[in-house]
Amino acid sequence: MSETASPARTAPPPADPKRWKALVFIALAQLMVVLDATIVNIALPSAQQDLGISDGNRQWVITAYALAFGGLLLFGGRIADLWGRKRTFVTGLIGFALASALGGAAQGEAMMLGARALQGVFGALLAPAALSLLAVMFTDGKERAKAFGIYGAIAGGGGAVGLILGGFLTEYLNWRWTFFVNIPFAIIAAVGAYFVIRDPAGSRNRSSLDIPGVVLSTLGLVSLVYGFTRAESVGWSDASTVGLFVASAVLLIAFVVTESRVKSPLLPLRVLLDRNRGGVYLSLGLAVISMFGLFLFLTYYLQIVKGYSPVKTGFAFLPMIAGMITGSTQIGARLMTRVPPRLLMGPGFLVAAVGMLILTQLEIGSSYAGLLLPGQLLLGLGMGTAFMPAMSLATHGVEPRDSGVASAMVNTSQQVGGAIGTALLNTIAASATTSYLKDHLGSATSKPAQQLVQLQGMVQGYTSAIWFAVGILVLSAAIALGLITTGRPGATTVTGSTASGEGAEEDVKMPVIAH
Repeated sequence: MSETASPARTAPPPADPKRWKALVFIALAQLMVVLDATIVNIALPSAQQDLGISDGNRQWVITAYALAFGGLLLFGGRIADLWGRKRTFVTGLIGFALASALGGAAQGEAMMLGARALQGVFGALLAPAALSLLAVMFTDGKERAKAFGIYGAIAGGGGAVGLILGGFLTEYLNWRWTFFVNIPFAIIAAVGAYFVIRDPAGSRNRSSLDIPGVVLSTLGLVSLVYGFTRAESVGWSDASTVGLFVASAVLLIAFVVTESRVKSPLLPLRVLLDRNRGGVYLSLGLAVISMFGLFLFLTYYLQIVKGYSPVKTGFAFLPMIAGMITGSTQIGARLMTRVPPRLLMGPGFLVAAVGMLILTQLEIGSSYAGLLLPGQLLLGLGMGTAFMPAMSLATHGVEPRDSGVASAMVNTSQQVGGAIGTALLNTIAASATTSYLKDHLGSATSKPAQQLVQLQGMVQGYTSAIWFAVGILVLSAAIALGLITTGRPGATTVTGSTASGEGAEEDVKMPVIAH
């Protein structure tokens, strides 16, 4: 549809001249948040020993961060819309740096857990503000593709970088540096953002904050994430696990009902019910389930079964990082302005599934070069290709006043997916290992034979869970191909508007589901 065909449409605001400088600081902040999700995992055994944290409570070092981050993301996204993205972004960075300093200086269990929860709180302010700044600063289709390619590569590969950095810091310095390393990242990003970034005129949402929505969504998401965490430690049929899932369902249903009735909702249902964005949130969340579980299994496989050091383990993940960066910047970014997003996301998830399928063949003596390297490379390549258009499409066509909360939904789907993936796939792996040991341990008479059977049982558990991850990735591909219907940016879409230049703001704004 041409510009003259729609007299009501206004020309887009001129592009921010400092947008590429701003991208450097936004990317740096995103890298810090993503790093923190994995860097602490490698340092956890050392920190647990130093601080005297019990085995029963050590999971809370991970869970406290995940609960605060996942539970408050929607609230953080709305704060960015109401208060201004730049202000929210800088506040999140300063708070994250202070919380990291507190974690690095922790003298006991309570101080450590408090610091991790605070990191989650400020991360929930920071992450949606970063993504929504990109969404409102890059309006040209090709530039947007390039910017989101860089962002997608960092979002996808940052977790693996965290494993390398965590290994180095823990092995050669001290576990406390896995916290202190955030401080220079945060200071550089905050100072740079303060001087370079500006909120586009008219992009702030002036409505009041939906307090019932904040309470219901936060409690609902916390219950959901904590329910999966409990399932991992006490089992799926435990009364507390079931109670948390029931509470989560009731709270989230109440949240949706509330959002459909209040004047200024925390999460406007127009953001969620758009067929394209809904497809992105769902397929991305499912794909992350498989990714997070695999990170965990490969880390244990390489360190316990293969005997790799923390640093060597980190480097062993490099093919996945290389694949993600290539998929994001060389395939996704180059093709995003030429082909519909579903034709990048669907095949991307399927290529990742093939990589995961290769990893189902893991054995104790598997060759790194012959099996782990190609599997990781394909997994990274597919995920990078799919993540790139997903990140862009999730915020494209959203009205500027909703871009913070739409960005928060991308992060929420990833955080909830990560929590579910870790718990679900870990439980599947543990069940398969237990079953294998029950059948084979009795026949092993010598100690070396018993140790071999135990290692075989672990690998059996990992491969059983990886098969589930393959299925999840195939489902992600099906959802992306079936639900996402928007055409390629720059061409006529199903809504009859363009996705680049003057028409960018109109793209995929109307919920296709309502047709």
